Amino acid sequence: MLFLEGKVSKKNFSSLTTGAGNGRFLPDNETGSLTAMERQKRVIALGFFDGVHMGHGALLRTVAERAKELDARPCAFTFDRSPAAALTGKEVPLLSGVADRARLMEELYGIQEVIVAPFDVMRQMDWQDFVAKYLQEELGVVHVVAGHDFHFGYKGEGNPQRLKEKCTQLGMGCDIIPKVEIDGFTVSSTYIRTLVGEGKMERARWFLGHPHTLSGQVVHGSELGRTLGTPTANLLVPQGVIAPGFGVYAGRVRLPDGSARLAVTNVGTRPTVNSDRSAVTVEPWILDYQGDLYGQSIQVEFYTLLRPERRFPSVQALREAILENARQTRDYFAKQKG
Repeated sequence: MLFLEGKVSKKNFSSLTTGAGNGRFLPDNETGSLTAMERQKRVIALGFFDGVHMGHGALLRTVAERAKELDARPCAFTFDRSPAAALTGKEVPLLSGVADRARLMEELYGIQEVIVAPFDVMRQMDWQDFVAKYLQEELGVVHVVAGHDFHFGYKGEGNPQRLKEKCTQLGMGCDIIPKVEIDGFTVSSTYIRTLVGEGKMERARWFLGHPHTLSGQVVHGSELGRTLGTPTANLLVPQGVIAPGFGVYAGRVRLPDGSARLAVTNVGTRPTVNSDRSAVTVEPWILDYQGDLYGQSIQVEFYTLLRPERRFPSVQALREAILENARQTRDYFAKQKG
């Protein structure tokens, strides 16, 4: 994945070109950077896309379809931080960081480019300028896709109706996507965050359309797992991303080479061996794997909660429980295949 940075009308942005991409780095002193970067038509989805759930998927599938019809690049536009957190001043733990959002959009919906704009800058922009000067003139957008509740621009004065009317005036296409419901519940990042925080990964996967995933760099830990014969990869979770409910999960780990392995992942404070109950760790034991992952990034996928985290009477009892969790994980995925 390639990062492109530069300026658009004197406003900083980043562009993540997914896949192989052929973008180039733009220095900060280069102006008119998007026109310099690539003069090409874009169809774009507007939103924050935290978690890239089934509701977002309705927008992104439409983008891919319109882009094919118009021979344009399928893109998404998002912000560098949560609009809700910026507007309320309260921290909003996220389901996924920017890089994970871009990866999921590419893998699941064929999005080729994700443009990341600074929310604090964009919230000051007149909503009409955002559509005419930013989307159409700077980005070369020919068709816009947004959700039924999307608001943008200064004081949130831009709304779906105004967006559609402005696009029509400018000769741009526009689709407004209605809310998506599953089992009588509106699909939303807020609801899915609650599910993930409670460890309800199977229901979360139903609303996401994919397993909940945490990506991060593998760092050195206490190496207790190695002495137990269950070596774990200690994950450095990105700041601001929600940790699943404390417990042990059956799942998979995607390795740097793109392969996926079964894993037993503990999320919590390791009460059996750790007196510091404030430090939360994410530690997958990757089954049937012996490589060195220190300093590399991996993706941990959570499928189902096997048991809550608990304190065991001894390290040996902990080891036996982990081995049982490994057996349960193998059985779980064997049944999924069947």
